[in-house]
Amino acid sequence: MIQVILYTRKACHLCHETQADLEALQSEYPHYLGLVDIESSPALQRKYGLEIPVVEIGSFILKAPITRDELRHALAAQSGDPAEISAPVSTKTNSPGRSSAANSRGSNTWTTSDKISLWFSRNYLGVLNTLVALYLLFPFLAPVFLKAGLATPAAMIYRVYGVTCHQLAFRSFFLFGEQPVYPRAAAGVQGLLSFNQATGLSEGNDVGDIYGARNYTGSPAVGYKIAICERDVALYGGILLFGLLYAISKRRIPPLPWYLWLLIGMMPIALDGVSQLLSQPPFNFLAYRESTPFLRVFTGALFGFTTAWFGYPVINQTMRETQEMMEVKQRKVQAAQQAASKTT
Repeated sequence: MIQVILYTRKACHLCHETQADLEALQSEYPHYLGLVDIESSPALQRKYGLEIPVVEIGSFILKAPITRDELRHALAAQSGDPAEISAPVSTKTNSPGRSSAANSRGSNTWTTSDKISLWFSRNYLGVLNTLVALYLLFPFLAPVFLKAGLATPAAMIYRVYGVTCHQLAFRSFFLFGEQPVYPRAAAGVQGLLSFNQATGLSEGNDVGDIYGARNYTGSPAVGYKIAICERDVALYGGILLFGLLYAISKRRIPPLPWYLWLLIGMMPIALDGVSQLLSQPPFNFLAYRESTPFLRVFTGALFGFTTAWFGYPVINQTMRETQEMMEVKQRKVQAAQQAASKTT
């Protein structure tokens, strides 16, 4: 049977007339009539607010003013009546050349993928915040496991995170030790034991020294290394902080302009990281320098926070559009199902 959707709103005289015309044509062309109130959705109000009533009959879309003859032509054409198969051109849609049956099935079926899309568009921020929090949590579990004598799960965490982070001990935080960090002596941090003083390992740039610092996980006296470096801890912490603030604000924070993101987020971390890289072997292009824990944390947090500030509102706009689109489809499917139930 033909499925008909009538988009309407309260106190709409033309909508009531169109509904009466459709009901009068019920005996001539049996159909399921579903009513969708556009005031139930901002997306529908934007789409049809100035055009209602709007009637969808398969591949036909009719907009106000709608005559009974136009409704009859569309119903007849949709039913396959040879005498009426060529409905007025003004009533046809500019949709792709799929069959009306395919259009009807696609627009009036609520699938599992539709449910997932609607759920994710509503809850994406909670999902992202949870994923970032978990990604940040596990590196802290590695030293906890070592402290508890659980070397195997700790080694698994170090191995997994070693794919994305250098894990150099002199650029990482430590838990359960005398100091939270053990920087290179070249960093010039006063009041802290250097990595060499605390561990006896070399702080050089030879391959062996670098691998030694990467593989060093700690000791009872020094403490145990978190599985990502200081900069990464701050970076993902900054992302999580903005994500939580964005959730608390109910996603009302506007996006950070791109030029501020480049100036505040990108430039400090690039200057600190690149100048350090180019000053050390194998490059040696600049005077040797080693960044401090403070600079790593500061630039990493700035980059993470501003990147989320720039990106999350953009993602939110896409998710909002997806949510509105899926909610419109959900209401159409519900209206069609209600109409079908009334005639059975």
